[in-house]
Amino acid sequence: MNAEKIPDIIIGRLPIYLRALQHMFDRGIQTTSSQELGEVVGISAAQIRKDISQFGEFGKQGTGYNIQFLLGRLREILKVNRTWEVALVGMGDMGHALSRYQGFANRGFHIALFFDNDQSKVGQKVGDFVVKDTADLAEEIRKEGIKIAMLTVPPSAAQEVADQLVKAGIKAILNYSPISINVPPGVKVQYIDPSTHLQRMTYYL
Repeated sequence: MNAEKIPDIIIGRLPIYLRALQHMFDRGIQTTSSQELGEVVGISAAQIRKDISQFGEFGKQGTGYNIQFLLGRLREILKVNRTWEVALVGMGDMGHALSRYQGFANRGFHIALFFDNDQSKVGQKVGDFVVKDTADLAEEIRKEGIKIAMLTVPPSAAQEVADQLVKAGIKAILNYSPISINVPPGVKVQYIDPSTHLQRMTYYL
């Protein structure tokens, strides 16, 4: 399977399916249908079948999907059947909120490094970790072999820090700064801007 040939919009729906299936499994449900899953996530049964069939055959006509099996396969496809170490750059309000968020650990992610350029924050403890100086960012990230970073710095600093992250070997950036950043081919950027999502919703109000 060539990952580049799968449309990104389909990859974006897989974590939604994964989350819904996990909730079902936690409630003791062992099998589901595309119709039932579709009602839970608000996506048509036909679309779910089409999305999942991109990666092989996982269910049987009339019997549906074995939830435990499908969970395992989706984790393999998304490569979250392991734990990914993550670097977090920017220890403002958003950075602190993310550092306390409990939802990463059970979905395959662990924030292992914290950085800030504010000397009053450098050296502070975040759980079992100490906030490091962004001046040491490249060295620390290379030493730990980290490939994923979360960026929660002010917009004015986002591009400069992104450049540092790319030089350090980061291949995926989750950007919370409300600004687009330029990265070379081979580096994936995902944008998280709550105000943009709010503006998208107000269209329908």
